[in-house]
Amino acid sequence: MIRRLRHRLAPHSHDTADRVDAALESSARGMRALWVSLAVLGTTALAQAVVVALSGSVALLGDTVHNAADALTAVPLGIAFVLGRRAATRRFTYGYGRAEDLAGVVIVLTIAASAGFAAWAAVGRLLDPHPVRHLPVVAVAALIGFAGNEWVARHRIRVGRAIGSAALVADGLHARTDAFTSLAVLVGAGGSALGWQLADPLVGLAITVAILVVLRDAAREVFRRVMDAVEPELVDRAEQALRDVAGVRDVGELRLRWIGHRLRGEVAVVVDGEVTVRRAHAIAVEAEHALLHVVPKLTAALVHADPAPLPGEADPHGRLAHHVTV
Repeated sequence: MIRRLRHRLAPHSHDTADRVDAALESSARGMRALWVSLAVLGTTALAQAVVVALSGSVALLGDTVHNAADALTAVPLGIAFVLGRRAATRRFTYGYGRAEDLAGVVIVLTIAASAGFAAWAAVGRLLDPHPVRHLPVVAVAALIGFAGNEWVARHRIRVGRAIGSAALVADGLHARTDAFTSLAVLVGAGGSALGWQLADPLVGLAITVAILVVLRDAAREVFRRVMDAVEPELVDRAEQALRDVAGVRDVGELRLRWIGHRLRGEVAVVVDGEVTVRRAHAIAVEAEHALLHVVPKLTAALVHADPAPLPGEADPHGRLAHHVTV
């Protein structure tokens, strides 16, 4: 009751144009996060590359390559955010939001490639050990890498969760792992300073393992998004909100799916079979209105009103059964 009263008193709009504007604004926030991340990580990787050339540290090399790859993931994500702003067409009737999910796949492949390169460099140094030079500078470069990656990770994850972008969150998790791998480089430098020549390549292998861990998490996140997975708790909240709508007697099949960083829904609600078409439509509109309030990032929901069945009445959807394929 309090929620409905607050809703009626607070100025708001669910007009289609307003929802599109909100989607554009979220894309703009994502773009800003990407460019800021690109600048910070690009500067970090450049500084580390200079130290790699001076020191010959393969652990720092792996960290540098990973940071550079992380910075470059801004490119596919940026393209996806730009495409996501385009209006739907008669061919792409849901718009271009799925480009963001494809960008997530590219990010996962980039993480996998950086893991492969780090492993190759570390194994090569294990087979042919060389001393690491300028260890204090390597330690400073490791700390720079940690600070840059942790800042970018926090920024990407915060913005990604705010706008509902799984790809941006995955990229943030990627950067967070990079921060800890930078600290591993510091450990390797300490081992080398104590005379343990294998410390550097062994840390390089540890960095590879850390990259594989974040690869698993990022791949799982992107896979779920591509497969239209949503949190079951979100479905429960949506169903409860629909049952609270005046005129809704029951809730049938409810589907939610991500398109980029926005949600769309489809649901069938059961209404009194004796109401007019105009009244059934009003109930459907109120049902969509309720969903827009309880489902974050929802831009639209298609609500179908089914009449409550009468005793002995045949299922009106029975004629569609032979069109359903398993």
